[in-house]
Amino acid sequence: MMKYQHIFIALVLFSSMFVSGQKCRQKQYIFFLHNKFLEDHSLKEKHPKYGIAEYESILTKLKGENRIVISEKRKPDTDPALYALKVKKQIDSLIKKGVSVNNITVVGTSQGGYIAQYVSYYEKNPELKFVLIGSTFKDDSLEKDKNFRLYGKILSITEQSDDGHVALSEEQRFSRSGIKDFKEIELKTGLNHGFLFKALDDWIIPTKEWICH
Repeated sequence: MMKYQHIFIALVLFSSMFVSGQKCRQKQYIFFLHNKFLEDHSLKEKHPKYGIAEYESILTKLKGENRIVISEKRKPDTDPALYALKVKKQIDSLIKKGVSVNNITVVGTSQGGYIAQYVSYYEKNPELKFVLIGSTFKDDSLEKDKNFRLYGKILSITEQSDDGHVALSEEQRFSRSGIKDFKEIELKTGLNHGFLFKALDDWIIPTKEWICH
């Protein structure tokens, strides 16, 4: 009996991998939104605590066969809510051209993750995918808006040593949203907020898996 159970489990896992692989063979569009530091500094400037933000290396790792990354270095003091409207227009344009919403993912680190949450709020599409990295903190700006809600398929990644962070599932905006497709991961890199400055497989691999989700 145990032998057949193992065979059944293996078949389920293979089936899951096959379905995911089939989906990943479709062209995926990834909007990557970087952190706040890069708005005010060049790609070569070092953060006094976290070092260089490895923006280009992150883009390289996110790109791949059938994965198209759309990203730009934002201007200083970009308004997150307004920039999210720009991203929304780009997403809407792709959908109008026939791209399935299931093949679009918005990925944001730190401030970029807050922009991504605004995109989620504006789009209100349960099928749009999001990866929020290091962008949920106690009493942050989004918690002050009691009408703010999240929509879509959401993966939240936080770092245990990141000062003041909380799990997205503990935020009021999440509690009032009724998200159906959700996962959260807490890393233990010991890098504090600097974990998202690096092109770490710790968060990039689960991000790519969610893109094919």
